[in-house]
Amino acid sequence: MAELITLARPYAKAAFETAQAENRLAEWSEVLAFAAQVTANSDVRALLASPRVADERKADFLIELFGEGLSDSATNFVKLLAENQRLALLPHIHTLFETARADLERTVDIEVSAPYELTEEQQQKLSQALSKKLERKVSLATTVDTSLIGGVVVRTGDMVIDASVRGKLTKMAEALSS
Repeated sequence: MAELITLARPYAKAAFETAQAENRLAEWSEVLAFAAQVTANSDVRALLASPRVADERKADFLIELFGEGLSDSATNFVKLLAENQRLALLPHIHTLFETARADLERTVDIEVSAPYELTEEQQQKLSQALSKKLERKVSLATTVDTSLIGGVVVRTGDMVIDASVRGKLTKMAEALSS
């Protein structure tokens, strides 16, 4: 996995720089999201991995799926990936692109788990507090996890804030058993 991310990084950087220079971050984001979704399909992955299909034909296949709305630079990007046999990296390129875009736009997606459905007011307060703490615009997604007993668990990227009763009980049990 880390190897694929490493291979995808220069392509994601090039795509991001191109999108930024063209002032088309949203368009590139949509293109890469669609490409990532298409290439995640097992049949498409098999086609892209097939040595029997020419790289140029693989690129043409993806470009046809996009339809008429694909910019020249995005078309060239897909052709470049095909030429270098890197079309399978599109899901990773999309992930890295979105990370760079979020950094530029100072946004963050946060998942909050709670033992009950949070009210709109609670979500608003939590969003404001996290926005202030992280110094970013927060997009909140909530899920219900009744095993938490009380409190919340906040996740974004590799950061986890466990303010749940279950988490506190687990820490207490670990401290007592030490």
